[in-house]
Parts: sequence; C-alpha cells; structure tokens
Amino acid sequence: MADYDLLNSQGAFTVQETEKIWMNGELVDWADAQVHVAVHGLHYGSGVFEGIRCYDTPKGPAVFRLGDHLRRFEDSARLLHMELPYSAEEIRSATHELIAANGIASCYVRPIAFFGYGELGVATSGNPIDVAIISFPWGAYLGEEGQRSGITAKISSWERVGPNVIPHVAKATGIYLNSMLATTEVRRAGYDEAIMLSADGYVADGPGENVFVVKDGRLRTPPLSMSILPGITRDTVIELARALRYEVEEALMIRTDLYLADEVFMVGTAAEVTPVRSVDDTEIGVGPVTLELQKAYLDVVKGADERWSDWLDVVEMSRAPAEV
Repeated sequence: MADYDLLNSQGAFTVQETEKIWMNGELVDWADAQVHVAVHGLHYGSGVFEGIRCYDTPKGPAVFRLGDHLRRFEDSARLLHMELPYSAEEIRSATHELIAANGIASCYVRPIAFFGYGELGVATSGNPIDVAIISFPWGAYLGEEGQRSGITAKISSWERVGPNVIPHVAKATGIYLNSMLATTEVRRAGYDEAIMLSADGYVADGPGENVFVVKDGRLRTPPLSMSILPGITRDTVIELARALRYEVEEALMIRTDLYLADEVFMVGTAAEVTPVRSVDDTEIGVGPVTLELQKAYLDVVKGADERWSDWLDVVEMSRAPAEV
C-alpha cells in the first residue's frame, strides 16, 4: 500500500503556495484570498469547480482542454441555478493571466464559484457569487510509483449517489462528500483508492476518476447513466483508444468484471492514466494496453503529438517559467 504520510511530506498532495490567486476579477496575494466563515458555500456545499492541468510543452505552458473544462464549469453552475458573473472567455483570460503571473509552467488549475456571504438559510437567494482561480504545482495525484507500478483499489461500501438525488453531471462541491467518505474508508483500510458502485450494484467510478476495464483487447467503461461525472480525461482516453484502433464500449459492469479483467485503469485530470494492479486484493497487474494509453495521453498533454494540438491552449508567459 502507498505510504500517504510520506507522500504528503514530499508535497505530492499538499497545496504549495504560489504568488497570486485570481479572485473576483483581480489578482491578489495568496494570503489575501479569503472569505468570511459564514459564506453559504461553506455551510451547504453550494459551489462548483473544475480541476485542470497546465503542462510545459515545446510551445510553452499549455492548458489541456481548457475550453471543455470551462463549458462544464458553466453547465455545473446552471444546474445549481448559479448565474456566473464572468463569461467562459473572461475566466479563460483570467486563467492565462494567473498562470503567467505565478510563472509556473506545469501546474494544476482550480477555478471555483460559490454562493458567498449574505443569507445563511438553505436558499441561495440574497447571496453573491464569488469566483476564484488557484494555480499551484501538483504532481501525480495517486503517486508517481502508482503511475508506474499500479495502485491498489477497494470497492467502497459507500454507493455512488444516484442521478435523481443530486445532479451527477455537475462538478459541484457538495457532491464530493460522497467521494470523501469512500476515499477515507479505503485509505483507512490501507488501499490507495476506492471504486464505487451504483445502488443497483454496477460499477460507477472512483472518488475522482473514471474507470476502464480491458478484456480480450477491448475497452469497457461505465456509461454516464451510472451517475458518473462526464470526465474530460475519460473522453480523451476514449478518443485516443479509438485512434489506436481499440474497440471501446460504454457498458454496465459488476464488481466481478473488475476481478476477471485483463487490465483495469483509472483516469482523471489529477490522476491522468493510472493502472490499477489489484481490486479487493485480487491481483490484476499492469498490462500493455494501459501503458500504451498512458504514454499516448502524456504525449498529447505535453505537446509531443501534433494531431491533438487543438486541445492545448498555450499561455504567453511574461517571464521565464520557474523551476518546480
């Protein structure tokens, strides 16, 4: 199992402070990006966010599929009846401005919007909407060793929340209590990551990743009807796999499909493409299809494959990128 205390001490999961945060239309010093303890979003989880990566490429720092992330950000806000005070293009410009100001070419970017300080009832009326963007260096979410050798996963006893309970296509802050409980459960048991099932017992996803299975050279992944987030990395991997002539099917799967798989891997902006070497102590190993897709994905996001250059939103830096 991964030593998460060690990983934290090395900064793999710890937020590293940078110079600036973009907040409500302006760049502010990291320490000055504060909100009141009575903000609605803190008490009720009434916020939306995105997780985005910027990579150092031969053309300079480039944000991967920024436009797609910001469209999902807008869609998430609409589902919470949240009228964002900034357009997607304004948030895109702000993202570029922030990355350039912090001078870090490879970084994680976190736009967030939430109902702020005003009324403290459950209803959101009377509360302003705050928007902020954070950027900071962040390594492999499930560890570099996990990306090389695979991680251990466990089926969580916490079910993925149903589509008529909360809008699963929204990347909303409150929804992630479901994910937090699953993550906490399996890590306390000594595993690297959770896999969540639907109320009907079908494979859904991980706390922050989509799941793929490889069987007899074909890929399968749960359909969106399993209350999973429409992952941008999921969509990327499906397109890359098909370009590599793999058959990809969105299909219902049960837990034994994971145990009997030739390969299992998880994908997400933070996790990128991470092999799963075992599920519930059933050894699966790390296979060639996973590693081929992992390499293809990293080649794309780092600008080594020009066929997918439209997915890279290059940032003009005002100074040389800092060493991280």
